Parts: sequence; C-alpha cells; structure tokens
Amino acid sequence: MDQDAGRRGGLDEQAVLLVAGLADLTVSTLGSALGTVRGLLRRADTAELVAEAEQDLRARGRLALDRYAAVPPPYLEVLARHAQARQTADDV
Repeated sequence: MDQDAGRRGGLDEQAVLLVAGLADLTVSTLGSALGTVRGLLRRADTAELVAEAEQDLRARGRLALDRYAAVPPPYLEVLARHAQARQTADDV
C-alpha cells in the first residue's frame, strides 16, 4: 500500500511540475511577444509594416484556399484528354 501511495504522490507531483512548466513557458512566450509588439509600435514605419503584413496575409490566404479548396479534375477526364492528345499527335 505504501508503494501505491508513493506512486500516486509521484504522479501528482509530476502533473504539478508539468503544469508549472507549461505555465512558465506560456508566460515567457507572452512576455517575449509583448516585447516584440512594443518594439514594432515604436517604429516610424508602422503603417507600412501593417500594410505589408496585410498583403502577406491575403497572399497566404489565397494560397491556402487554392491548396485546400480547389477540386482536382476528374481522373477519367484527365485520362480522356491524354488519350485525345496522343491520338492527335499520332494523326499529325
């Protein structure tokens, strides 16, 4: 029984350590991001940076939509086009 209590205490302690480590990482990351934002806000060309970021985000969005939303042509249609192209090439 003492071993079970020790394991349970060990698991509880490990869980607490994991949560504390995750919280520390989150606070550290947020602090770093906040410092970066403060540095960007102090720049004189902030409006240009925002415009470029907006343009980049639009381009990324367009690429993502093209990648995931585009429906590929039906396989049989592609085969038919290849066959037709070969037949046309053989006739010439």
